[in-house]
Amino acid sequence: ALITEVVKPSRAIYFCTYSNSKSIFNELLPSDTPIVHICSAASAGFMSCTATNPIWFVKTRLQLDQRMYGSISALQCIRDIYQRHGLLGFYKGITASYFGISETIIHFVIYEFIKAQLRQRKESSRDSYNPDVKCTRDFVQFMAAGAVSKTCASTLAYPHEVARTRLRQEGDKYRSFFQTLFLVWREEGYQGLYRGLATQLVRQIPNTAIMMATYEAVVYMLSPPVYGASLTNDD
Repeated sequence: ALITEVVKPSRAIYFCTYSNSKSIFNELLPSDTPIVHICSAASAGFMSCTATNPIWFVKTRLQLDQRMYGSISALQCIRDIYQRHGLLGFYKGITASYFGISETIIHFVIYEFIKAQLRQRKESSRDSYNPDVKCTRDFVQFMAAGAVSKTCASTLAYPHEVARTRLRQEGDKYRSFFQTLFLVWREEGYQGLYRGLATQLVRQIPNTAIMMATYEAVVYMLSPPVYGASLTNDD
């Protein structure tokens, strides 16, 4: 439970980096274009992965070791990793995590595209748009955009999740990202690269839908002159 609570700042790191990167890239590149979203998502993914990989690594090892050896505490797990592999041991699987940034990029490019299309549709029908239901409608639309974009991204990039989990297992069977992908494909076939995808989608889609809508709502409430204008001045 403690590890689960500690992981939460990864979202704060991600969205903080994404927002700031987007502001910077909007000044350097054509504003609000896919290349801006790609660069912003890549920067945010890199920062989040680097900062939180040790936490995720310990969390995964706890889950795997408890299945094999029974009860083990987080401190015991941390001490065991450090004694065997040193500080670098906490970054095992970081390469797979970096490849996982592709999922983040796909997710945000699709999400920003859907959001832009929704904004254009609202602007073209401003006369018939009811401001009394705008907040609820926007919230639902952000949730739908988050769900669709996350489904596409997770499905396309899921093999990296399999590789990352295998690399965090104890032992030397899985040594590198591409070696792990090839070994899983050779031993388990194509299905092995997507083992657990359904569970991942059931867990991630509702979480992401709520998270994106909450993020948009918080940004809207905290910065009404800038962000809120696109939502409130369409009437």
